Amino acid sequence: MSGGHGHGHTAGADRRYLIGALALIAGYMAVEVVAGVIANSIALISDAAHLLTDASAIALALVAMRIAARPAGGAYTFGYQRAEILSAQINGVTLLLLVAYFAYEGVRRLLDPPDVHGPVVLGTAVAGVAVNALAAWLLSRANRRSLNVEGAFQHVLNDMYAFIATAVSGAVVWLTGFRQADTIAALVVAALMLKAGWGLLRDSGRVLLQAAPAGLDPDEIGRLLAAQRDVEEVHDLHVWTVTSGYPTLSAHVLVARGADCHRVRTRLADLLHERFAIGHTTLQVDHGAPGLERHCVDPHGPRHSDPLKSPYGEP
Repeated sequence: MSGGHGHGHTAGADRRYLIGALALIAGYMAVEVVAGVIANSIALISDAAHLLTDASAIALALVAMRIAARPAGGAYTFGYQRAEILSAQINGVTLLLLVAYFAYEGVRRLLDPPDVHGPVVLGTAVAGVAVNALAAWLLSRANRRSLNVEGAFQHVLNDMYAFIATAVSGAVVWLTGFRQADTIAALVVAALMLKAGWGLLRDSGRVLLQAAPAGLDPDEIGRLLAAQRDVEEVHDLHVWTVTSGYPTLSAHVLVARGADCHRVRTRLADLLHERFAIGHTTLQVDHGAPGLERHCVDPHGPRHSDPLKSPYGEP
């Protein structure tokens, strides 16, 4: 049994940029709630709710970064690095719950549109575009390998687009008196929240279910390993992600009689790192021939072997 270690995993995003973006968003969120109540605008209030999810995403990212930095020990052999994945799940669920509320409220207001103060909506939304643009710039300078940081960045970016839609609706209400424009803008915001929430749940769910990282095909990896010199078979191949930017692989490798197990293991670990950027590998390497000896009590997954090779490397 042997392992190649080299996580290539950084600690997380720059806390200063996240704190700066959080202060901007939280401060403007309070302003927008007041403006939304004064203008009787569901578009502004829904934008404020989106800002709340943005602020929550950044706050959770900061907390998760602190938790994930704790050293591994005891039962937590990988440490607490999946804290960011759990916070991404929470953020995604929150987004979807808000989508349901604003979709319901939006449909209700389409049928019975209230009076909306267009100039207040327009002015507040234009200021919101500027605030979100600055927050997005701050987050773009942080380490976006973290799923939380990238999710927060996408939220703020989507929120900027939502503010643009709200500004347009405010101008339409002000200039034409078409009150439904405010509700249509709110539904656009809800659609953006749905996209962001679903994306977070999908990506974090893949990590929690230990699916192979996007862009890595376990079958392709298995075939490549089996085609290497002195390798007879590869099975029990597992590829998963511990946390953002931390792909991990384990496998059982059978090598030809007379081959140096340590050299084969080192060669395969280097190949995985160079071709697939997998720095954390655990390879169990044994001598044996496919189908002739049983090394695993309960082997999982497909077996990979090169059909051009015969047992023990014989021609």
